[in-house]
Amino acid sequence: MRELQKKIIEFERTQPQIDPEQEIRRSVDFLKKYLLDHPGLKTLVLGISGGQDSTLAGMLSEIAMTELRKETGDPDYQFVAVRLPYGEQADESDCMQAIEWMGADQVVRVNIKKSVDEMVNAIEINGLEISDFNKGNIKARARMIAQYAIAGENAGVVVGTDHAAENITGFYTKYGDGAADVTPLFRLDKRQGRQMLQHLKAPVNLYEKTPTADLEEDRPSLPDEKALGVSYKYIDDYLEGKDVPDEAAETIEGWFKRTAHKRRQPYTVFDEQD
Repeated sequence: MRELQKKIIEFERTQPQIDPEQEIRRSVDFLKKYLLDHPGLKTLVLGISGGQDSTLAGMLSEIAMTELRKETGDPDYQFVAVRLPYGEQADESDCMQAIEWMGADQVVRVNIKKSVDEMVNAIEINGLEISDFNKGNIKARARMIAQYAIAGENAGVVVGTDHAAENITGFYTKYGDGAADVTPLFRLDKRQGRQMLQHLKAPVNLYEKTPTADLEEDRPSLPDEKALGVSYKYIDDYLEGKDVPDEAAETIEGWFKRTAHKRRQPYTVFDEQD
């Protein structure tokens, strides 16, 4: 095993293999404990994209809230699923299928298009230009603003979908989808998340669809693997301690080094910066 690979596996807390049932219970208990340890918090809030990660995190959230209502007798515990399209979303049907499957207690729809476009216009009126890629990051941050606003009005916390295969590459927007209060998928790679959804009997099309952040308008529905230049199979193998081709390993490690600032921030004058 490569030396940096060992360090990354230790950092990400990944395992060579998992027991899906045990990991489902581990995540559900983690969410329940967080709320019980913070009296007054009653709500889990999560944006649903229709992909694997939010589908899994959403179901784990709904299970946790259902159990808390039953165990405490408090009907105020709830899971709020949030739809956050920019205009019309191509895979809207997948999003609604995911929400229906997980049985969210409440569904809120916030179309971010107007707010994102206004922000872009407000900046560009000063003679600056917002690239399509940068606009995609603005979309991700607008979605998080909406989720925190909903959480703030409902004694809630925001659930993140960050997992090891995403975290290792920094494939998320800083202060966008990378912002959250609790991350029940941390420690899992993409393959292991699929195993958990299979155990939960999720609709197959939701976890077999091609992963995409779908933030760029010039490259709509750009597959994650194309943007990263490496397959999730190799990322998962790497995180599970397996040998991968040198080119794939170097690509993964390159992403890990370049995105270190996303995993530890904000820095202070006392930090040893990478």
